[in-house]
Amino acid sequence: MQQLAKPRLTFWQIWHMSFGFFGIQFGFALQNTNTSRIFATLGADIDSLSILWLAAPITGLLVQPLIGYLSDNTWHPTWGRRRPFFFVGSVLASIAMFLMPNSSVLWMAVFVLWLMDASINVSMEPFRAFVGDKLDASQQTGGFAMQTFFIGCGGVIASLLPTIFTDYLGVSNVPVNGAIPDTVRYSFYVGGTVYFLAVLWTVLLSKEDAPADMDAFLAERAANKGLANAVKEILGGFFKMPKTMVQLAIVQFFTWVALFAMWVYTTPSIAQGVFHSSDAQSSAYQEAGNWVGIMFAMYGGVSAIAAFLLPMLAKITSRKMVHLLCLTIGGLSLISIFAITSKEMLLLPMVGVGIAWASVLTMPYAILAGALPANKMGYYMGLFNFFVVIPQIVAGVVLGAILKHFFANQSVKVLMLGGACMVLAGVLTLLVQDKVDQVKAQ
Repeated sequence: MQQLAKPRLTFWQIWHMSFGFFGIQFGFALQNTNTSRIFATLGADIDSLSILWLAAPITGLLVQPLIGYLSDNTWHPTWGRRRPFFFVGSVLASIAMFLMPNSSVLWMAVFVLWLMDASINVSMEPFRAFVGDKLDASQQTGGFAMQTFFIGCGGVIASLLPTIFTDYLGVSNVPVNGAIPDTVRYSFYVGGTVYFLAVLWTVLLSKEDAPADMDAFLAERAANKGLANAVKEILGGFFKMPKTMVQLAIVQFFTWVALFAMWVYTTPSIAQGVFHSSDAQSSAYQEAGNWVGIMFAMYGGVSAIAAFLLPMLAKITSRKMVHLLCLTIGGLSLISIFAITSKEMLLLPMVGVGIAWASVLTMPYAILAGALPANKMGYYMGLFNFFVVIPQIVAGVVLGAILKHFFANQSVKVLMLGGACMVLAGVLTLLVQDKVDQVKAQ
């Protein structure tokens, strides 16, 4: 049956429904920028970093499909369908962000990473489905672009926080007795507060429409009750995925291997290659950690700008061609870090990474949303996350061994490998069938 067109939303309605991602990215940016630094400060070896990071993707593997399934089958006359998950996730994530920089031993930091990532995923997954729920196909690319804009803005500020505390507020950036530096602790405190308030903004200022056929919705929800049925539905979805989703899954695999490599190994790479230190207790290593925050802020800022340019470019060409171009630029930029020895010049490849990041957060989801049934939007968006976290799990298992046995612990070579994977992901985009392209061709 053909779906009725949804009413067009105003700019500010899309703004309010996307603003929560500003806070969510505070959590992810602080996690991505500082986790390797925290682990190393607490005594982790460089070739064990990728294994220690596994808590994050494994959590996403378990949480996102379940949350998507539950949110599809939730309705409350006041809270709606997705907003209960926004709110609960924000509370839990904020608590975890206050705990993370107070980890006193390595195992505690790994445990809190698990708690933090699980909580962030509870908030984040329904936000993707929210766009599919609220926006007509003609506005979905713009809706995901608005989310990407807030992700970029949140990432810039959160990534810069340790440097702001060091350079402008005079807070110590040096570990004392093996503890996490105060700059990192205070950054997480600010991040936890911003996370909660930004998500609360969306919860209070956005509304959700009740199911068009409430009787049918309630009947389907009753039929789907029970954990066993939920697991059956979630696992069964693998064999019912739309063709477009399968094609995008291959692209996502190589994309997220590259991103995982970047998040895990940029700090030790820059510390070794530019700041000439492998000692996480040294001031030089911690200074490198702050500089990586500036680098990540650069790619976040570029992505915020590119988020609004990419949909226009997609109209001229296609979403597939935009994604191919952006991933190729990002991959070549990661590879180029190998040849850079000046910290200022390291900002240049982050421009390319920011272009790729904007597309990663926009184009696959926009392409996918047009290929999904409306009543299973949350579930399939959650299932799609399998192809974000599985490559990270694979990378977490193998990259440490590759670094040790093939790259002689030169972590910048892992960044080069990640760049090559990102270029390959761009090429594989050509295999994806986008329904919008098919409509244009008719």
